[in-house]
Amino acid sequence: MDRISTRVLIVGAGPAGLATAIGLAQQGVDFVIVDALGAAQNTSRAAVVHSATLDSLRALGVADRMIAQGIKVPFFRVRERDAVLFQTDFSVLEVPMPFALMIPQDETEAIMTARLAELGHEVRRPVRLTGYARTAQGVLATCEGEGGPFVVEARYIVGADGEKSAVRAGAGIGFPGDTYGSFVLADVRMDWPIERTEVSLFFAGAGTLVVAPMSNDRYRVVAQEANAPPEPSLGDVQRILDERGPRGGARVREVLWGSRFQVHHKIADRLHDGPVVLVGDAAHVHSPAGGQGMNLGLRDAAALARALGDALGQGTDAPLAAYARERRAAAARVLRMTDRLTRVATRTGGPVRWIRNRLISVASHVPALRRAAARTLAGFG
Repeated sequence: MDRISTRVLIVGAGPAGLATAIGLAQQGVDFVIVDALGAAQNTSRAAVVHSATLDSLRALGVADRMIAQGIKVPFFRVRERDAVLFQTDFSVLEVPMPFALMIPQDETEAIMTARLAELGHEVRRPVRLTGYARTAQGVLATCEGEGGPFVVEARYIVGADGEKSAVRAGAGIGFPGDTYGSFVLADVRMDWPIERTEVSLFFAGAGTLVVAPMSNDRYRVVAQEANAPPEPSLGDVQRILDERGPRGGARVREVLWGSRFQVHHKIADRLHDGPVVLVGDAAHVHSPAGGQGMNLGLRDAAALARALGDALGQGTDAPLAAYARERRAAAARVLRMTDRLTRVATRTGGPVRWIRNRLISVASHVPALRRAAARTLAGFG
């Protein structure tokens, strides 16, 4: 059986795994990155990259390419039907990139994969992690590729393999939490009465609805939906918009891609355990309200690459312990925010909803609160 020796084994080549790999490559740290899929996916869930995340990605040499390819959106508005309850303007932030960038995850991954290739590395695929054992030197991982099984000997193993992480399970790290049920996700072309400078979050008793502009005359639609269809049709998306969106002017012309997914509210008990480190969805998952999921994972990855470089250079796990504390605390803050936002959005009953809307509207007239909301959503909170 073939045997590979490296400093870091990264399992999973989604955004968090790729960003970790780029960060290590820039430091000259030897690593191997594997992914179970034969090719990168050409569809994706995440579509927004916030300002603080772009700051982290600029250091990796990919932010400017993403900005050139995506759409800059300055406004985030919370609505109930035609009423604007709260408005956030990212352009008031005194930061280098005061906007939310709308770019589909598959385009982000393609840009990051190209950057990794520039640095002389590529993802090994399809390669599935079948197990690993701890050793005095780190881990000994068994993998299955197209050429058969092989072994990777590494000082550290990074779990960037998503919510159902085999790396996390192998370390026996708990992943407690709840579920929000199913969501509809669709990329569509449509007539939309709201300007393309805005990401809209609609509050509705049946669940949240997010509509965001994307390149090539597309919109991303994400909606909480009990018993969501596995492949939402034009009629499914139109019904949701008619029930929760503006009362006129929304007409879906084409569904380019759609799917169903479940969203959970979970955080790993720990992000670092000896030679095992978690990043991205392997460490935390939460509601898509506020568009924080991929952003949190990318900022994890930038921090993890630095921590791994420091740990290997200094011969101590202290930088990884600090990474785990800081990023788990950041994840806990995001989970609290998205959980509150989701629960507030789905309040039912006339009096409760009226009081909620009035309180939010009052808050919208306080400049300090609008600025604080902008900073939080942008990732600086």
